[in-house]
Amino acid sequence: MVRTIPVADGPVAPWLDRLIAATTAACGVGCIVLLLRATPDPRGYNTHVALPLGIPPCGWPLRYGIPCPTCGVTTAACEVVHGHLLQAFVVQPFGALLALAGIAATVISVACLCRGRSTMDLVARLPYGSLLLAGLGLLLGSWLYKYLTFVPPP
Repeated sequence: MVRTIPVADGPVAPWLDRLIAATTAACGVGCIVLLLRATPDPRGYNTHVALPLGIPPCGWPLRYGIPCPTCGVTTAACEVVHGHLLQAFVVQPFGALLALAGIAATVISVACLCRGRSTMDLVARLPYGSLLLAGLGLLLGSWLYKYLTFVPPP
């Protein structure tokens, strides 16, 4: 577990720290449960259509014949929660890392809630500039990868 300070010594009021940690944990668990109920689409995209959310298929492949920048993110996340890490990275590297980061945030939030530690202390220490640049680079690189490996719908 990453070292953090007691919630009472955190950078925000303890009630706000707890609320943010509980919300993060609840959203994370909800996403994990939702993705566990879905089956990853073997094409590597449009898994979100099969989820019980009523989301229509992505229009980019149909309209332009190319994947959108986040094409395959839901499929990769679904593969991650089903334990198929290698397949998740094959489908969409950005989506796989995003799913792993979401799971880590969920676990850390639950651990902080259980141990009385400050979640916001950890959030305040994140290197936002580096994360943003790395995330944008990974997103663009993953989009290029997806573009090169994409099989458009019939």
